[in-house]
Amino acid sequence: MDNKYGIPSVDLLDFQSSDLNTKTKFVEALGKAYESIGFVAVKNHGISEQLQDELYQNIKDFFQMDLAIKKKYEFEELAGQRGYVSFGKESAKDSNHPDLKEFWHFGQYLKEDDPLRKNYPDNIIVEELPAFNTIGRRIYQQLEQTGATILSAIALHLGLNQDFFNDRIFRGNSILRPIHYPPIIGEPKGAVRAGQHEDINLITLLMGASSAGLQVMNKKGEWISVTALPEHIVVNVGDMLQRLTNNKLKSTTHRVVNPPKELWGSSRYSIPFFLHPKSDVSLRCLDNCIDENNPKGYEDTTAGEYLIERLKELGLKK
Repeated sequence: MDNKYGIPSVDLLDFQSSDLNTKTKFVEALGKAYESIGFVAVKNHGISEQLQDELYQNIKDFFQMDLAIKKKYEFEELAGQRGYVSFGKESAKDSNHPDLKEFWHFGQYLKEDDPLRKNYPDNIIVEELPAFNTIGRRIYQQLEQTGATILSAIALHLGLNQDFFNDRIFRGNSILRPIHYPPIIGEPKGAVRAGQHEDINLITLLMGASSAGLQVMNKKGEWISVTALPEHIVVNVGDMLQRLTNNKLKSTTHRVVNPPKELWGSSRYSIPFFLHPKSDVSLRCLDNCIDENNPKGYEDTTAGEYLIERLKELGLKK
């Protein structure tokens, strides 16, 4: 494990090793990273470079289409849960400026007879790009599987059964969000590509980015740049996991800053996967994360109730 990328790095194959010592060291390293900075770079995550490249090409093709075509796939009544969300619609909590981005949402894929279908909007199909939804679905399901493996390691670190999260996230309300930060065509006047924020969900898996800009805040309140990570994805703790662990694991503040002025004319793309539990899952603080030195810090709530509260803060839900 090292810090050459600005955050600790681990190899997921170590957790899947048949050697107990290797697996234990991985759990310890992951737990230490999540109790300190809340971010980690993960190698051997199971997502092929070819599939990543195919999705990046498809999202570039989508975002380069005329706005009128993209707006066909934006549905206000979905509160941004599926399909297209146009430029300037989302702002970070407590920010007076909308983020300089547009994005797309892929959601959970369920069988026709699944009772949870009534809780989730259907995914939106882009007619102009036949491979867009096919590749999006493959990446979604692979990142969901990788996220489940990482949560198994987190469960062991917390002294829980390895399968603690499995039922809670199976068919969960997770979101894959391809983001386009367009070229900056005028003085931003305080706006940035993504204002400082913490993620809502359990963990976020970030599949690369086309250029620099991601920064995370360390314990000293300093911003650390996370550079491009060849062969890695970045995985960070979200507010739901921080809440569940009563602040034992840190949901770290992060942002995407604007590039130097000479690079304003370039786009930036990134693809985070926000891993959520099912909506009825309790976020009540775990008993083994509460003691005299760390009293219970949050009221009981469910994942669904908490998500609605946060979407309103972001301006996506009225």
